[in-house]
Amino acid sequence: MKVHFVLVLALSFGILPVGFSVSLAQTAGERPQDVLAAQIRMQGFACDKPLGASKDRRRSRPDHAVWVLRCGNATYRVSRFPDMAAKVEALQ
Repeated sequence: MKVHFVLVLALSFGILPVGFSVSLAQTAGERPQDVLAAQIRMQGFACDKPLGASKDRRRSRPDHAVWVLRCGNATYRVSRFPDMAAKVEALQ
């Protein structure tokens, strides 16, 4: 109940960190590719059907996660920093 109260409070003031919202969504049973696809769609990129996502461990850092997102229409490299929009690069 306490987590629910903190979540409602954070949402009401618009101070919910991006990383917390993604980790919360993943604990609710969502797949990483669904979370990443939703994020890049909000930034104006097309991802009609998310097929899979894999973390690029070579490019990732502790505060900078890099993912390769495969969609039905394209493949993207998604670089995520805390509290910032993702950097999205189309591959292939």
